[in-house]
Amino acid sequence: MDQKEISLRGAGAILTIDLAAIVANWQTLQAVSGTECGAVVKADAYGLGLHPVVKALYEAGCRTFFVAHAFEGAEVRALAPEAIIYVLNGVRPAQEYTFAAHNLRPVLNSVPEVEDWGQYCATSHKRAPDGSLLKAGLRIDTGVNQLGLKLYDLERVDHLSPLFDVTLLLSQLVTADDSIADRQIEAFDKIRARYPGVPASLANSAAIFLDNNPPLYDLVRPGYALYGGNPVPGRPNPMRPVVRLDAHIIQVRVLEPGHSVGVERLWKARGPRRVIMVAAGLADGIPSGLTDNEKHVGGKALIQGTLCPYVSDIAMDYSVIDVSDATYLERGEMVELLGKTVTIDDFAAMANVSGYEILSNLGRRCHRRYQPL
Repeated sequence: MDQKEISLRGAGAILTIDLAAIVANWQTLQAVSGTECGAVVKADAYGLGLHPVVKALYEAGCRTFFVAHAFEGAEVRALAPEAIIYVLNGVRPAQEYTFAAHNLRPVLNSVPEVEDWGQYCATSHKRAPDGSLLKAGLRIDTGVNQLGLKLYDLERVDHLSPLFDVTLLLSQLVTADDSIADRQIEAFDKIRARYPGVPASLANSAAIFLDNNPPLYDLVRPGYALYGGNPVPGRPNPMRPVVRLDAHIIQVRVLEPGHSVGVERLWKARGPRRVIMVAAGLADGIPSGLTDNEKHVGGKALIQGTLCPYVSDIAMDYSVIDVSDATYLERGEMVELLGKTVTIDDFAAMANVSGYEILSNLGRRCHRRYQPL
């Protein structure tokens, strides 16, 4: 699943990823939660590279990983032979063999999934590597109303319980409303009582830091915070920054007053201006909402210590930045678009998108460089 390696010489942009910071964030989350800390590494480790990220976390002691799809789980298994690997999107028809072959645990989200997995376990005679029954997690829908089983669903599939081992109960809090969260915890505890001794997990990145201190149970499963995203919006970020994005300057252009930039003509120069075109655009994860114009205050990049605005519409392969307030720049130089000053969360807020979207779309055409920021 890892992208084809793009050479440093050939890339228009460089995505620097600090693996030591990811490990430090995992250690912080484990210390804060006071319980086992897993790692969500789906979507190519949020776009940062599944192989190096899993390798670093596994070597640091992480032993439970979460992915979205079975093919991701198979890749994690090759990197983390002794780890527990849960597949959050569950098991699709005719996919059961892949789970058994790679010792993956599906997170079962619906009655048909439970029935299919139970039937496979009963008829295939497959076993876990230690000779025990095959394993699975159950996702409980306590109020998010997306994937998951309700209490009445569990009552329908109780007769299948002897066919496989349930090794995790998981749900997710609606973190924006404490009153709903309290009802969710109550519903979750009621279902946990039906499965005595089975580990439970309720907390993603944000829930670990909620002020109302919800129970974190046996396992937390952060994703966004591992990669430097702020789990406590509006407050100082307790996580270390993980990524920096730098792009080459393709061209420097001087504009006269009144000149517009781009095919949509979203921005006009109000005086003599100097702009640069940098080799990172929509196809590299730069969101269209960064554009600064008369209707919208857009994003900024840190250019030689000065925050400079994006102007014009973001093109597929490049972006335009007004660098009139920065010092002299030349074609071929590198400029920082995202890093310690303009963070993932800043970048997302400027474009009015989620930080998850920023992270998972970054770097598809970049040279990935793994070193300290």
